[in-house]
Amino acid sequence: MRHALTTPAEICAAGLSPDTPGALAPVAAEFRIRVTPAMQAAIAAPGDPVAAQFVPTLAELLTRPEEMLDPIGDVVRSPVPGLTHRYPDRVILHVTKTCDVYCRFCFRRETVGETGPLPEAALSEALAYIARTPAIREVILTGGDPLTLSPRRLGDVLGRLAEIPHVTTLRIHTRVPVVAPERIGPALADLLAGLRLPVWVVLHTNHAQEMTEAARAAIARLVDHGIPMLSQSVLLRGVNDSHQALVDLFRALQDNRVKPYYLHHCDLARGTSHFRTTIAAGRALMRGLRGHLSGAAVPTYVLDIPGGFGKVPVTADHFTPGPTPGTWKVTDWQDRVHDYADPLPLVPERG
Repeated sequence: MRHALTTPAEICAAGLSPDTPGALAPVAAEFRIRVTPAMQAAIAAPGDPVAAQFVPTLAELLTRPEEMLDPIGDVVRSPVPGLTHRYPDRVILHVTKTCDVYCRFCFRRETVGETGPLPEAALSEALAYIARTPAIREVILTGGDPLTLSPRRLGDVLGRLAEIPHVTTLRIHTRVPVVAPERIGPALADLLAGLRLPVWVVLHTNHAQEMTEAARAAIARLVDHGIPMLSQSVLLRGVNDSHQALVDLFRALQDNRVKPYYLHHCDLARGTSHFRTTIAAGRALMRGLRGHLSGAAVPTYVLDIPGGFGKVPVTADHFTPGPTPGTWKVTDWQDRVHDYADPLPLVPERG
């Protein structure tokens, strides 16, 4: 029976890194490591599209000037601990800092794993804020990964949210059905299906290779219980920045009754520049999907504007070229204009 890999020594002993444990120690000191048995089994070779997402590398020690500790502004948009309120009608509730895997490109990599579930005092304060803010109709549970919570603890949070009259929709953002599919048991599926409010599960997955037989079965268990599923993916250099990789991913999701929802431009998290494409490369990939995939299988390509100004589609309505190549004027949902610049590429763009 495999166990999760959490140290450089275990990563190297599994043959997943060309580096030594000593060389990787500074990376582990900065950013947590965890590779579940399911994802170990999904890795076909070191450095492949699954390994690249979870196995630490020395490239993470490079921090570029544009990179941030809080790239999407969770903290600056937080009215109370554990809550982010960026848009009038919805909030993010950070119910836990724990994940089953720690992605090497995570935009919350500075905080995930620091603590477990949101303490009761903070949770009560967050719920009180939601209850006294009638404009809020949707609550998005994230973290960390909400599905690492026990069904009992998760059920308590969802039940308390369901008692707030103006909350009409709940959304859970998770990687669990793919990276730890054994967690998606009957008790969890029954819990999500039995609430008064509709619950949408948004699955984070980035490559078709992650969609193992166990992952497909976990997804089917949720969908068969009547739980609608969307997906969100991150455009990652060396993982899915090719036409075929994206086609295969979005077809696999659609085939398993998951609607591709968002393709995120990689955020400016510290130590992630080796994953980041240019905006132009992402737009070219999206153009190439049209005609090869049905509209139901094509997600919206979005940028989360650095600093907490919200996400916008990477389209001509929101993006206009700046004064120099690789610079952009980005218009947010409140018609404010922001500057965005592609980092100078470290390696050539892939086609």
